[in-house]
Amino acid sequence: MGVRQLTPTRTRVTDVLEDLGLPQDRDLAPDELARLARTVAARPQDWDHLVGFDDDERVFASLHRDAHVDVWLLCWTPQNDTGWHDHDVSCGAVSVVSGELVENNLTLAQGARETRVAAGTTFSFETDHIHRLNGAVPGSVSVHAYSPPLWRMGQYRVDRRGLLKRVSLSYADELRPID
Repeated sequence: MGVRQLTPTRTRVTDVLEDLGLPQDRDLAPDELARLARTVAARPQDWDHLVGFDDDERVFASLHRDAHVDVWLLCWTPQNDTGWHDHDVSCGAVSVVSGELVENNLTLAQGARETRVAAGTTFSFETDHIHRLNGAVPGSVSVHAYSPPLWRMGQYRVDRRGLLKRVSLSYADELRPID
């Protein structure tokens, strides 16, 4: 069974925010979140004790949460799949530490558009971003940063009539496909 730690661990994310000169009194923009995620990802000594893998439940840990920023460590296997989801009112950034992730974005004309995101790559997104993530290879690890902090997310499914439906869920719920 995967480790699902929902309370922040003792890390130095506050120090990283200060070192980068990022404000701690307002929400961060996607480019600022990318800098934060990339820097936290480059400091495995702060979080490597939390790394673990489980094919049935994705292993993840909250590294930091305050009024403006939320930072998570996620561990992936190819069987771990978030399903289609959004981050409600939060923008975000993902930094792939090891392995490779697969990000899918839905297009109306061509269906899912797959992008392989290799270790050392960071991408960010606005609040309107809808995607699906999974580990491309066993042992993939990523750092995710959100601002404002996640409270709600939207998960998507297609009903029996072929209509796309959004289901609201808590940030504390594990994302899984709801096909």
